[in-house]
Amino acid sequence: MRVLTFDIETANWFSEVGGSDPADLKIALIGIHDSEVGYASFLEPELPKLWKILEQTDLLVGYNSDHFDIPLLNKYYPGDLSRIKSVDLLKEIYTSLGRRVKLDAVAEGTLGENKSAGGAQSVRWWRDGEIEKVRSYCLKDVELTKKIFDYALQKGHVKYKELGKLREVKLDTSKWLDESAKPMTFTMGF
Repeated sequence: MRVLTFDIETANWFSEVGGSDPADLKIALIGIHDSEVGYASFLEPELPKLWKILEQTDLLVGYNSDHFDIPLLNKYYPGDLSRIKSVDLLKEIYTSLGRRVKLDAVAEGTLGENKSAGGAQSVRWWRDGEIEKVRSYCLKDVELTKKIFDYALQKGHVKYKELGKLREVKLDTSKWLDESAKPMTFTMGF
């Protein structure tokens, strides 16, 4: 099964577009981990190079990806990304816990690692022309997301830090890699 873990950094803020629809934002770059190829990133003008990879992907993995990343990327993508099976780790945690937990708290609790910065800093770097800092930040988030996904598959739970205490969230991972339940993913005919 080909798994694509991904994250998007934007070039602007919600406050600048006058709403909260991710599709109103502009992509700066996308970082990915392709289970067959490894890590890569694509600036907005390079996005067409990502389409063939997406068309051969069996599973998209992200953090808040169903709500944010997929709707934003779908604005650019000539097919329909909602037809590709996805695991949104934030959504999975919310389903089990009943509330949202930040990626940084889950990375710290589960992996003992932290994010390298925040989304607001990424936009500032982008505007200052510091593209390599944005790329590095984005790929670090992809790496953390991939490690959390792998950990959850192996252990059936993730951990997060809250008020100095380590807490555990059980996750039902039984269908994450179930190929029999996957939808047709080749929406563009590659």
